[in-house]
Amino acid sequence: MRKEQHHKGWNEIKTNDSWAIFKIMGEFVMGFEKMGSIGPCVSIFGSARTKVGDKYYELAVSIAESIANAGYGVITGGGPGIMEAGNKGAHLAGGTSVGLNIDLPFEQHDNPYIDSDKSLDFDYFFVRKVMFVKYSQGFVVMPGGFGTLDELFEAITLIQTNKIEKFPIILVGSEFWTGLMDWVKNTMLEMKTISAHDLDLIKIADTEDEVVDIIDAFYKGRNLSPNF
Repeated sequence: MRKEQHHKGWNEIKTNDSWAIFKIMGEFVMGFEKMGSIGPCVSIFGSARTKVGDKYYELAVSIAESIANAGYGVITGGGPGIMEAGNKGAHLAGGTSVGLNIDLPFEQHDNPYIDSDKSLDFDYFFVRKVMFVKYSQGFVVMPGGFGTLDELFEAITLIQTNKIEKFPIILVGSEFWTGLMDWVKNTMLEMKTISAHDLDLIKIADTEDEVVDIIDAFYKGRNLSPNF
């Protein structure tokens, strides 16, 4: 006999939502307290599906090492693939290695290169995204999927609308990103859905030296601080 699906009524939804507020608040408090004491960091994003030995995995390791050697901590989403590579590079350089983990039914699991006292677990994507944006002095965006694009375009939007301080956004891998940026320029800009100066928010790089040079040039004469 088929089990009838239970549909929540408005009162049940309202009650559940009210209790969820406390869990959300708890994640914000935990995140602010831990991230606020870590210091300047750069976030590295990219596909969780990128394997060890892939050129972008190895490049992410090198970039993270260079970032750590330049005096910044490295923040990733805490999982496998490019996230693991980012934490690995920071770990190899003896730098700060932070993982903002999210509970997912597939792909996501903690990687072994996160500092033991800097692994944070989140149930809510939006709380986790606040931590990335608030405490990152720059975004390094490796080739990735929808989640990577989500983080990229949210950061651009928040900077564009002056909701957060400007910070460098670096797309790594010209062969991967050129098609997207050509579409942005030839379609979005042509249709005037963005302004020409919005493109100044984004840089493309192919090496670890280029990434660090962009970050260093941006912060020459600027203070390092949380973005809002």
